[in-house]
Amino acid sequence: MANVIPKPTLFDEQAVQKVRRELKLDPQHLRRLRTVLLKHRGQDEAALAELPEGAREPFAQHIALHSLSLHKRCDSQQDGATKLLFRTCTGLLIESVILRIASGRTTLCVSSQVGCAAACDFCATGKMGVAQNLTAEEILDQVVQANQLLAAEDRRIRNLVFMGMGEPFHNEQQLYHTLDLLTSAEYFNHSPRRVLVSTVGIPDAMVRFAYKFPKVNLALSLHSARQDTRERIIPLAKKYSLEQLRDALMERQKIQGTESTVMIEYLMLASLNDSPDDAAALIAWLDGLRAHVNLIPCNPIDDAPHLTGSDRETIEHFSGLLKQARLTTTIRYSLGADVAAACGQLVQEKNREIVKQLKVIQA
Repeated sequence: MANVIPKPTLFDEQAVQKVRRELKLDPQHLRRLRTVLLKHRGQDEAALAELPEGAREPFAQHIALHSLSLHKRCDSQQDGATKLLFRTCTGLLIESVILRIASGRTTLCVSSQVGCAAACDFCATGKMGVAQNLTAEEILDQVVQANQLLAAEDRRIRNLVFMGMGEPFHNEQQLYHTLDLLTSAEYFNHSPRRVLVSTVGIPDAMVRFAYKFPKVNLALSLHSARQDTRERIIPLAKKYSLEQLRDALMERQKIQGTESTVMIEYLMLASLNDSPDDAAALIAWLDGLRAHVNLIPCNPIDDAPHLTGSDRETIEHFSGLLKQARLTTTIRYSLGADVAAACGQLVQEKNREIVKQLKVIQA
C-alpha cells in the first residue's frame, strides 16, 4: 500500500487562490462553487458548473472537492439511521452516522480521529489499537458528503455532533479549524448553537474551547460521579479528577453566561454506576451547574464482555431520582443498532489489518 499525497482541497485557501490566479478566475466563480457544494448540498458536477467551462477540468486537476472516499453505506432497517464508512488517503476507515429523527430534524455524528487514545473500557473505538488525527478537511468532508446524500431526500443536516470516533480535544487544533470553517459565512454558515462537541473530560481544553467558541455546545462523558468508579472505566480519569472537571465546567459557565447548559452523558452499567447512591453522588456533583443529563443504555461490545447494561426498570428509576432533584433528564435510546451505528465495531478489525500492512511496507 503506497503512501498517497492528497491534492489540496477546497478548504486550502492558499492553494485555491493560487489556482484561481493561474486560471484567471473571477473570485465570484469560486464563491458560487462553494455555495452550491457547501450550502446548497449540490453534487460535484453542479458545483464545478459554476466555473467557466474551460476552467472546470484544470481546476479539478489541482483542487479536490473531497478528501475522503465513500467505502460503504449501511442503512438501518429499524429506524432510518445510516452509517457511512469513509476511507482516508492513508487507507484507514472512519465512520459517520446520519440520524433521521422522527420530528424531521436530521443530525450527523462525525468522527474527529481514526480510533481513540482515550481507550474507555466500554467503547469499541478505543479498542482499535489505532489513534490518528483527522484533518479539518477530512472532518468537514463527512458533512459535505452526508449533505449530498441527504439532498436527494430533501433533507439537510440541522445538528452536528462530534460523538463519532475519537476524542475531539486530542485533535484540538484541527477541531478549531473545523469549527471556524463550519461557522464561517463564506463556507457552511452553520449555526454554532447547532453544534455539540463531546469530550471524555480534558479540563484545560474545555476552558480554552469555551473562550474560543462560547456559542458551541459541550457534552461531557461523565458516566460516574465517583472517582474510583470512573477510573475503572475511563483511563483518563486517573489524570483528570472529578474536582478538576467540575471546576472547568464552572469556569465554562462563567464564560458563556446564563444560556450555557452542559450535556452530561451517563452510560448506564449494571451494578457499576446505576444504584440510588450513584444517583445521589451525581446529583451532588451537579449542584450549581446548569446541566442536562442524558442517560444512555449500554451497547455491548465483544472486547468488554464484563460490562452489562442496566435494565429498563433500573434506568427509569435512576432517571426518576434525578428528576426529583429537578435535574433535566432524558433517556437516549440509540438509533441504528442493527448496523452497529453506536460506535466503531465495523471498522475496528479492518483498520487493524490496514495498520499491520502499513507497518510491513514501512519496514
